[in-house]
Amino acid sequence: MKVNHDLIQDCIRGDRRAQFQLYRGCFDCLMAVCMRYKKDKSEAVSSLNVGFLKILNHLDRYSTKVPFEAWIRRIMINTLIDEFRKDRKVRELIEHTDFSGPEPTYDQLDFNTADQIFDAEQLELLIKKLPPVSQKVFNLFAIDGYSHQEISEMLGMSVGTSKWHLSSARKKLQEMMQRIVNESKII
Repeated sequence: MKVNHDLIQDCIRGDRRAQFQLYRGCFDCLMAVCMRYKKDKSEAVSSLNVGFLKILNHLDRYSTKVPFEAWIRRIMINTLIDEFRKDRKVRELIEHTDFSGPEPTYDQLDFNTADQIFDAEQLELLIKKLPPVSQKVFNLFAIDGYSHQEISEMLGMSVGTSKWHLSSARKKLQEMMQRIVNESKII
């Protein structure tokens, strides 16, 4: 994403047309980030608007030494994490799981089969079926490339808890994928 320096300066001066032009130029990039963290499009657009407002308010701090797309992605991810922290106060953070039953056994998923069956959109839908905290940890670690230490600081949990959520997310994704593969073999 290439952003004209003059456009940024016009946005800083408060030119509404320039701000709208920047919004349109950033929308796809920011929406892709938001859709990984939100359940539906309306929540994602709402978060995108909050994040874009932060981008506009801090444009004067932008340094051309950093790629603009990386800078706005970072602001968007931080906005989504801030929203998560606010929501966490309202709902319970801990997911209750019954570990007393026998652990189900699954055949190792053949990745060639998985490549044939799953595309990125389907994988994204499976990720959205994960519990909220596990989904956020998985997205931050596997997709956005944050370390467990960074995730623990962002989400206010221990490094071990972050690792547990990642492991749990991977297991659940494997189980869901295996179920779909098994169902496709029946047909």
